[in-house]
Amino acid sequence: MAAWVAAAIAVGVAGWWTVAGVVVCLVGGCLLLTPGAARRFGGTARPGERIVAEGGPTRRGAPGWRLRATAFAGVLLCAAAGAASAGLHTADLRRGPVPVLAREYARAQLEVTVTSDARLTRPRVRGSETVPVSVVLDGEVTRVERSDGTVHRTRAPVLLIVPPGEGRAEWLRLLPSTRLRVGARLAPPSRSGDLFAAVLKVGGGGPPRVVGPPSALQRTAGDLRAGLRRATDGLDPDARALLPGLVVGDTSRIGSELRDAFVATDLTHLLAVSGSNLSVVLLLLVGRPGRAHQVERGGLAPRLGMSLRVTAVAGGALTLAFVVVCRPDPSVLRAAACGLVVLLAIGTGRRRSLIPALAAAVLLLVLYDPWLARSYGFLLSVLATGALLTVAPRWSDALRRRGVPDRLAEALAASLAAQAVCAPVVVVFAARVSLVAIPANLFAELAVAPATVLGFATLAVAAVWMPAAEGLAWVAGWPAGWIARVARTGAALPGAELSWPGGWWGGLALALVTVVAVLGARRLPYRGPVAGLVVVLLLLVVVRPVPLTRWATGWPPRGWVFAMCQVGQGDATVLAAGGDTAVVVDAGPDPVSVDRCLRRLGVRRVPLLVLTHFHADHVAGLPGVLRGRSVGAIQTTGLDEPQAQAAFVRRTASAARVPLIRAGPGERRRIGGLQWTVLWPLTAGRGAAGGGRAAGGSGGANDASVALLVRAVGGLTLLLLGDLEPPAQRGLLRAHPGLAPVDVLKVAHHGSAHQDPGLIRAVRPRIALVSTGSDNPYGHPSPRTVESLRAGGAKVLRTDRDGAIAVVGAGPGLVAVPEGG
Repeated sequence: MAAWVAAAIAVGVAGWWTVAGVVVCLVGGCLLLTPGAARRFGGTARPGERIVAEGGPTRRGAPGWRLRATAFAGVLLCAAAGAASAGLHTADLRRGPVPVLAREYARAQLEVTVTSDARLTRPRVRGSETVPVSVVLDGEVTRVERSDGTVHRTRAPVLLIVPPGEGRAEWLRLLPSTRLRVGARLAPPSRSGDLFAAVLKVGGGGPPRVVGPPSALQRTAGDLRAGLRRATDGLDPDARALLPGLVVGDTSRIGSELRDAFVATDLTHLLAVSGSNLSVVLLLLVGRPGRAHQVERGGLAPRLGMSLRVTAVAGGALTLAFVVVCRPDPSVLRAAACGLVVLLAIGTGRRRSLIPALAAAVLLLVLYDPWLARSYGFLLSVLATGALLTVAPRWSDALRRRGVPDRLAEALAASLAAQAVCAPVVVVFAARVSLVAIPANLFAELAVAPATVLGFATLAVAAVWMPAAEGLAWVAGWPAGWIARVARTGAALPGAELSWPGGWWGGLALALVTVVAVLGARRLPYRGPVAGLVVVLLLLVVVRPVPLTRWATGWPPRGWVFAMCQVGQGDATVLAAGGDTAVVVDAGPDPVSVDRCLRRLGVRRVPLLVLTHFHADHVAGLPGVLRGRSVGAIQTTGLDEPQAQAAFVRRTASAARVPLIRAGPGERRRIGGLQWTVLWPLTAGRGAAGGGRAAGGSGGANDASVALLVRAVGGLTLLLLGDLEPPAQRGLLRAHPGLAPVDVLKVAHHGSAHQDPGLIRAVRPRIALVSTGSDNPYGHPSPRTVESLRAGGAKVLRTDRDGAIAVVGAGPGLVAVPEGG
């Protein structure tokens, strides 16, 4: 722990602070190890207790003080070692030509050795656009050629960012140890303490220039990983994506929707190869660690006639191969170091304890790579392992004493212990608490071992006989598919996640709540009815049936007619069509947000989803609308711009087998008591299936928005304007000069300043609703627009302040009910 904390501090401070800290710790540690230190450390003896004199016989009291002095000296020396290692590593980062060029944002030709697998950045929405997905990989610069022709030999770790382009597939196939020649602009890392000397922004989007092939070891590992991917090609999409991730940490096929489900259920540790994977492998060889020195040993080793030393050597080779194939991620390194320490104890015949093994592994890894001390993944891995070794056995015994069956007690204690120590750390960077993590982990754990064992068998067999490997993969696909279904089912529950303050203060608050809950649970007497009541209450909190939610919060109000979801900087609105049926207009920028809103509203059937235009803040949430619902058709504008988002809608609709139709000018539709007319655009163009440009506006995507005039139950009228800009708003008013006042106006373009005053005066809304994100960089909604609406007699509500908004009633009984009360 001392080395860990010292390294975490040292990688982010100036070098002279590190030197001072190392000197102080070294001097203090050495002084405590000098003769007579026990007496100085212990101070004056208590009555009846004498401290040993220098050179004299040992007397009562001396051993305790000497032990404490030695222990404290060990802490100081470990801290010195951790700080020194971090200082040396960070000094290396600041030396050489690469940091200098990065500070100048210069361009250069560089030779880089790849040190990681290539990976894609996550797609995200920025304003109305989707940020292009780039290829990212780690590397080490070995040669730098400046623009003036000067050449330098160096060794500096860097991060390469490759923009989208035709060569992306070749970049993604690169293996570690491959040598490249790249032209790039260098930039300094985003924050101090980063493990890179520079960030290389590679120019163009062409294929990489390879100047040296990968090593034989990495080619073998790459072939094994590729064989596993080929063997899983015929599985269903979830199993096909998940099995390589479970076995070797290959998450390249896992889409954002499945990944979000694993995040919501706190199952992401299954996507990062960890100690559980290595434990399964070593268990086959060694058996249970506690029986390694017994006559009746477990595992394959005694059956193959292997001695303890040969078993330890074989296990070490297996562990190193595991690291190479699965890549040296923090959790893999921690698991491998623990395993090697335990195997060393087996080989030397010494009694092992897993806690000292974990401590030794952490110390060795932090000294080897000080940046692990700042890795959340490494911290979570160590905390979970420590909890399983220390807390879980005690809680398991306590559960057994209360009548819980042995196997269930072990599994439940393991999940509870890991969640208790990890949740406060997760909330630091995620600002949320998963309420389904424990049951999700319990159900998933049933399939982890079968999927892992069968997956490793597939990996090995694929190298020699692909048909047999495909058969094994088919069997492994069943438990892998089960894990994916657990994640999706848990994430789909309305109460799956609880918002919580982020940052270290939020983590500290959750840790205190956890401690209070544990102490309270220990003091409460166990009674079956009480436990059953607690379980029922937790289920109600997680499932959140609409009647219960309405009773507890007052939202959504009974008989709601129209709702505007809170989806951040974007649009997603819902028109009630009776029962669990609704027409949805736009999907917002985030699938999770719109899905959560529709679940709160109790919407299970969507006969029509209208996407007013193809900007990402209106369409990127499409998978969330489709998730777990029957969707009849998707209606779009006729202008396929931006083309990337239009293509995304086509792919998503095709995958879900939902037909695409285009909105026609003057089109009238009715579903139940709901009816509407398409007011804009004036021409349909060629629709979503082809190119085209909607007439009547400026030609931009905003002015091609589908605008709807809706009449709901009770005669309530609504005007939904999409993101129409003033030219299209004026065109709409000219095309429909008899446009009457409406009850509710969905203000165009998130309430921006670009509004046509004539249209606002013509429709004179009683309620104006603005969908916008808090602290957005665009200043939405514009104060001028809000004042203009209020001056016309409208009550203005906005999602950034009021949350989701529901409209109830009509005529004199018209009311807008914000989620925030």
